[in-house]
Amino acid sequence: MIIIKSDQEIDIMRESGKVTAHILKELENFIKPGISTMDIDQFVETTILSNNMIPSFKGYNGFPASACVSINNEVVHGIPDAARFLKEGDIVSVDVGCTYKGYISDAARTYPVGAISPEAQKLIDATRDSFFEGLKFCRPGYRLSDISHAIQQKAESEGFSVIRDFVGHGVGRAMHEEPQIPNYGKPGRGPRLARGMVFAIEPMINQGTFEVDVLADNWTVVTLDGKLSAHYENTVVITDDEPELITL
Repeated sequence: MIIIKSDQEIDIMRESGKVTAHILKELENFIKPGISTMDIDQFVETTILSNNMIPSFKGYNGFPASACVSINNEVVHGIPDAARFLKEGDIVSVDVGCTYKGYISDAARTYPVGAISPEAQKLIDATRDSFFEGLKFCRPGYRLSDISHAIQQKAESEGFSVIRDFVGHGVGRAMHEEPQIPNYGKPGRGPRLARGMVFAIEPMINQGTFEVDVLADNWTVVTLDGKLSAHYENTVVITDDEPELITL
């Protein structure tokens, strides 16, 4: 069942979303060669706590950190490590969840580390652009799979592949609510969108195959062929008209 949020609930989620958006914006300047993935996690955690909010990810199903930090061929759920340092030319995806008064905002970005290759930049740009293609269908009356189809069409038109094994989702009091939102599929399927639905829409796009594997830590998802992956996510509120991005 899709949980429709009241105006009061959405107001609370907006406050959480502001902090998540602020963190992701600040990371644009914070991320640079030589810092560790744990430095990113500590920055995220400190900022969330200083705003009297709770890191949504820390302890979630046993996840040990406040941010998921995934480098290069890592798709999602990378575990921060004080001994793992960013290098010039890397790309790094950071996924952040923030809880305020029991409500969660969830968003992610992929960042260049110093100067990166044109191919890597194209992947980052296409992943972001595929999100905004899907966003065009986040209006009352469209069906859920219209979002999925638009994301897939954009990503594949740029020569990239779309992850099948991990999907977007509803978000609110729980991190993962109904419905699941794949980033691929045929249009015109699933429930019709309605005011008060809140989704975490998150294209995960690969340079090569869409196939993935999970490392021995049981968290970190990597591309099967070792090629790059990028991630772009926002928490989206369905309104009577234009969708509202509370994490941008």
